[in-house]
Amino acid sequence: MPNKPQLTTHSSLRSHLLIASSVWLLLITLAAGYIVPTFIKDYLVEQEQQRLYLYLDELTAVADVDSEGKLALPQQLSNPRFQQPYSGLYWSLNVGNTQIRSRSLWDTQITGNEDKGYLGPNEQSLITVKRQFFLPEVDEPIELTVAASQEHLLGTLKQLTKSFWFILGIMSGGILILIWLQVSWSLWPLRRLQQKLKQVRNGEQNELSGQYPKEIRPVVDDLNALLFHYQEILDRARNHAGNLSHALKTPIAVLNNEVAELPQEAQAKLQPTLAQLQQQIEYHLGRARMAGAANILAAKTAPSQRVDAISMAMDKVYAHRDVVLVNELDSELMVAIEKRDLDEIVGNLIENGYKWANNLVRVHQKESDQQSIKLIIEDDGPGISDDAYESVIQRGVRLDETTPGTGLGLNIVSELAHSYRGDLKLSRSALGGLCAELTLPLPRE
Repeated sequence: MPNKPQLTTHSSLRSHLLIASSVWLLLITLAAGYIVPTFIKDYLVEQEQQRLYLYLDELTAVADVDSEGKLALPQQLSNPRFQQPYSGLYWSLNVGNTQIRSRSLWDTQITGNEDKGYLGPNEQSLITVKRQFFLPEVDEPIELTVAASQEHLLGTLKQLTKSFWFILGIMSGGILILIWLQVSWSLWPLRRLQQKLKQVRNGEQNELSGQYPKEIRPVVDDLNALLFHYQEILDRARNHAGNLSHALKTPIAVLNNEVAELPQEAQAKLQPTLAQLQQQIEYHLGRARMAGAANILAAKTAPSQRVDAISMAMDKVYAHRDVVLVNELDSELMVAIEKRDLDEIVGNLIENGYKWANNLVRVHQKESDQQSIKLIIEDDGPGISDDAYESVIQRGVRLDETTPGTGLGLNIVSELAHSYRGDLKLSRSALGGLCAELTLPLPRE
């Protein structure tokens, strides 16, 4: 018997798409939020340096040597900020140990280097440009430095960055809403397919109807073909069962008539066999007709109620054994099994318990997973040997030939449970007898 496939619950496809899109959008937003302001700062610094180079050219043009041979500026520069103390715009001329500087530097000077940056008055961070040039009257090179404070530039950059993050937030929120709408719209055919499958499962229709995108249309067609094939198999089985029933009735009736004319001793030998043959034929034909008519997808039954009904019948049949059945199943528990099939499954196991128990048969449940439940049926009888748990489920196997039966009960239970994607396991009961563990599916919500 093939193993039951293991089903694992995962998060929804919508969640996967939304989480992946959100993470990707967050990464892009963060990258843009940090990279774009860096580009803007580089641009602003470059523009400021271009402006400072204009002042550098102006200083180079007006620098001269006075009558005493000292470096001097015979005229003021065009920008009055060079005359305002700590204005944020500075220059200095250095030749040897001599330095002249703008009035804006007042009693300070430009310090620092290119690696660590330059500082001006009040520890202002500076943008600087430098140049070396020569004058005919000066033997050493003259180093000219023009600098501007970055405070205004950094303030502007801070405002731009703040506005940029605000725009990025609005844009990301809009894109996220658009992604959510797109995912919802794209997954709507799957949601409609789920609704149609629920209608099929509830027995409201026999196939999946409606128009679907070409990507999932092959799946819908295959499901419809599978449903049609499933229904055809059930109808065919029911028809064959009916035909077989009619075909066997006449030969069995003839045999019964012939046996009735035999001597009493011969009748006593043959009639029980014919009765058993008739019983088995009716039993299996009934099961075939029942399987053909059952809607397995919409099945839902309360096992607690069925156990109570079966125990009432068994109490009458096995009244001489004084066996008590204790039903501990939750009265609200439902399993996805057709009522007659559940009666067949549970009834065989309970009847075995009544046959072999000393005093007690116990029926209770154990949590399995979100898709199934375990029903435990155990007794305090002698049980069976550990090496017989597998073989006793096989068709026709009987461990005790003196007890009435066909050896088909446990095999039928196992096959019916497997047809509902469940299974049957036998083990030693804590009560001392046999413990039958049934794994049965729960209804899908």
